Amino acid sequence: MPDTRLDLARIRAARRVIDPVFLDSPLYRCEALERELGCRVSVKLETANPVRSFKGRGTELVVHGLVERGERAAVCASAGNLGQALAWSGRDHGLDVTVVASRAAPAAKLDRIRALGAHLELVDGDFEQARARAVHLARERGVRLVEDSLDVETCEGAATIGLELADAGPPFDAVLIALGGGALATGIGHVLKSCVPDTEVLVVQPERAPAMARSWRARRVVTTDSADTIADGVAGRFPIAEVLADLLLVADDALLVREESIIAGLRLFLTHAGLVVEPSAALGLAAILEDRARFEGRHVAVVVCGGNVDLPAYYRWLGVAS
Repeated sequence: MPDTRLDLARIRAARRVIDPVFLDSPLYRCEALERELGCRVSVKLETANPVRSFKGRGTELVVHGLVERGERAAVCASAGNLGQALAWSGRDHGLDVTVVASRAAPAAKLDRIRALGAHLELVDGDFEQARARAVHLARERGVRLVEDSLDVETCEGAATIGLELADAGPPFDAVLIALGGGALATGIGHVLKSCVPDTEVLVVQPERAPAMARSWRARRVVTTDSADTIADGVAGRFPIAEVLADLLLVADDALLVREESIIAGLRLFLTHAGLVVEPSAALGLAAILEDRARFEGRHVAVVVCGGNVDLPAYYRWLGVAS
């Protein structure tokens, strides 16, 4: 595939580096969801691992490279899941990991980062303020700044999910992927367009955090002043040009969904699949709910990208007592 940072041979080789605990995640048809949505639905469950998100696939590659080069420390900004994954991957290699996050990040994610032994620094503001602080710390200390989506390892780690989807059997008609910084979407999309090009790659973002989707539509970087969504894991405001370039090669459409549809997706996952997922993981179902006719009768795969839920907020979204 021309003009992309990703490489299919490296992605295949990544499976030899990534801890098997993150590989070959469950993929299954969920008939209970199908009755509600009017299409065949397969769930790719990226929460059945020690960090409860897909991020460990990428951080395994990052840490492998750091250790090979003899580097002993790394800094990242995180909405929560990347920080957990980097802490987990770095822990067994004696890596000194510092994670910078917003004070507004879900408490459950912050607690888990601490529990995994990383140094956690909290800043006021949103993820973009955390990113600015992480850049400063990395420069000050002279250590590796791990930038999700910009670092190709995070994209190629996520791309191993695409290998598993492509090898699952008859190609899916469409795959729905949460869109935030872009590592998940570009990684999976690259493999699908390389191996099963007729599968439609659909990326989904909240209407209230639309920067990357707007950028895809405009074919240039579009920033936003705010990112006010319950889907905190995809709430960036400043898309990365290099990642957008990769995304433009593989995404067939970029969809925006309403907050109420995300909540409806959370409820469907709980009541019909028995899954407690974070809002970013419900974006795919939200997209189906908002355009049932588009998916009617088709076989759709939905990537459940994370399950690190702040339970008080989760109960509030679903309107149930804690």
